[in-house]
Amino acid sequence: MNTHITWRINWLQWLWIILAIGLITINFWGGVSELMLRWDKQEEYSHGYMLPFVSGYFIWQQRGLIEKIEFSPSWIGFIVVLLALLVFIIGEISALFILIDYALIGVLLGVALTLMGFKAIKLVLIPILLLVFAIPLPYFLEAILSAELQLLSSELGVMFIRWCQIPVYLEGNVIDLGVYQLQVVEACSGLRYLFPLMGLGFICAYMFNVVLWKRILLFLTTIPITLFMNSLRIGITGLLVNQWGNAVAEGFLHDFEGWIIFVACMCILILEMILMVKISKTPKPLMEVFGLVENIPSNNVGTIKYRAISYPLVAVNMVLILTAIGIFSLDDRSEIIPKRKTFPQFPMQLSKWQGKQTVLEKNVLNILQVSDYISADYRTNEQPAPINFYVAYYASQRKGVSPHSPRVCIPGGGWQISAIERLQLDKLAVNRIVIKKDNYQQLVYYWFQQRGRKMANEYYMKWYLFNDALFLNRTDGALVRLTTPVLATESIEIADQRLQGFLQNLLPILPEYIPN
Repeated sequence: MNTHITWRINWLQWLWIILAIGLITINFWGGVSELMLRWDKQEEYSHGYMLPFVSGYFIWQQRGLIEKIEFSPSWIGFIVVLLALLVFIIGEISALFILIDYALIGVLLGVALTLMGFKAIKLVLIPILLLVFAIPLPYFLEAILSAELQLLSSELGVMFIRWCQIPVYLEGNVIDLGVYQLQVVEACSGLRYLFPLMGLGFICAYMFNVVLWKRILLFLTTIPITLFMNSLRIGITGLLVNQWGNAVAEGFLHDFEGWIIFVACMCILILEMILMVKISKTPKPLMEVFGLVENIPSNNVGTIKYRAISYPLVAVNMVLILTAIGIFSLDDRSEIIPKRKTFPQFPMQLSKWQGKQTVLEKNVLNILQVSDYISADYRTNEQPAPINFYVAYYASQRKGVSPHSPRVCIPGGGWQISAIERLQLDKLAVNRIVIKKDNYQQLVYYWFQQRGRKMANEYYMKWYLFNDALFLNRTDGALVRLTTPVLATESIEIADQRLQGFLQNLLPILPEYIPN
C-alpha cells in the first residue's frame, strides 16, 4: 500500500501568495530602485543583480523536499513581518534606504514563516539570507573599510616587492620605487573582489555537502584569499612599474584588476573545496558533495493532499495593504533643503587673514560626492604658517552619502596620526589630531556641523542624522576641518593658538554657509 503523501497548494492559497508578492513589490519598489542604482554605480556591488535569481533557483531546487513536508503556518512569522514593516516605515519616512533593504529581507523571512512554519522554513532560510550580500554597506562604513584595506594591501604588496629584492619605500598608500611612484587608490582596496567573493563563498558553503565547520571555514577564507590576491596584484604592478614605468603598469592594472583576479580567487575557493573532499574520512562523489543533485519531485506522487489556508499569511496581506495605503497617503515629504550662501561666495578676507581658494581634483570630488565645498589657504603677516580651511557640505545625506572622516583619509595620504584627543573650546568640541610624515608635522582640528549642532563625536553625528531625517525631514550638514603646519622653529602650542585665533573669525559667519 502506497502511503506516500504529496502536498500541493490549492488555487485560493496561490491567490494569497501572489497577492503577498504583489504587495511586497509595491511597498518596497522605491528601496529596490535605490538598491539597483548602487549596483549600477559601484562595481563591487554589481553582483547584486545575480543574487535574487540564485536565491530563487536554490528554493526551486528544494521543491521535491518541500512537497513532502506538511506546512505548519506560524503566527510568529506575522510578528516578524510587523517588526520588519516598522523598520520599513521608519526607513521610508527618513528615506534611509538601507533600513528599507534590510526590512525587505525581514518581510520575506516572516512571510515564509507564515506560509511554511518552522519545520519547512529551513529549506528556504539560507537562500533568503543570501540576499543580504546584495545590500551595499553604508557609505561611511564602506569608506572606513576601504581605507583600512588600502593600507593593509599596500603593506603586503610592498612585502612582495621587497621579497623580489627591489628597494621600495611606503608612505601610507603611496609606494615609492624611487624613479616611479604607485598610489594604491580606493579602486585598489580589494572591495570590488571582497563583496562578490563573500557572496560566492556563501553560495559555495550552502551547496557544499559537508560538516558545518568546513562550510563556515570555506566562507571565512574568502577574506584572506581576497586580501592575498589583491596584495599580489599590487606587488606585481610594482614590479612592472620598476621595470617599464607607469604607462605599462596602468595598462596592466586595467586588464588585471577585474575578472582575472576574481576568477583566480574563485579557482582557489574551488581548490579548497576539492582539498576538503579529498582529506575527508568518507569521500563522496563530487556531484553529490557540491550540491548539484537536485531534489526534484518524484514521479510517484502517491496520495495528494492540499495545504490548508494560512491565516497568518492572510493577516500579513491585510497589514501589507494597510502599509501601502499609509505610505501612499503620507504627505509629500520631499526633503527640506535650507537656503544658504554657496562657498564660492565665502569671503577671502577674515580680519587679518587673507585667503586663496584651491580646487579639488575631479577624481577626489567623484569620491566625496559633495554638494558644495571650500578648500582655501589663509595667511597673515603675523603668523609664520598658513591655515587650510576645508568644508565638505552635503545638502542631503539620505542615500548614505556623508562626509569622510579625517581619521580615515589622513593615513591614506601617507601621514601618520601621532596624537588624537577631544578638545573643548568654549561651546565648540573639536577633534584635535597631530599628524606626521617624515620630519613634517601638522595640527588638525575637525568637527561635524549639522543642522545647528556642532559635534566631534562621529557616532552622535550618525544618530542625529537619523533623528533629524525622521522628525525634521532634513539631513544637510558638513565636515569642517582646519589644518596648519607645525614649524620646526615653533611648539605645538603655537600652532594651537594659530588655529584657535582663526576660529574666532570663522565661527560667526559659518551658519550663513552651513544652515542652523
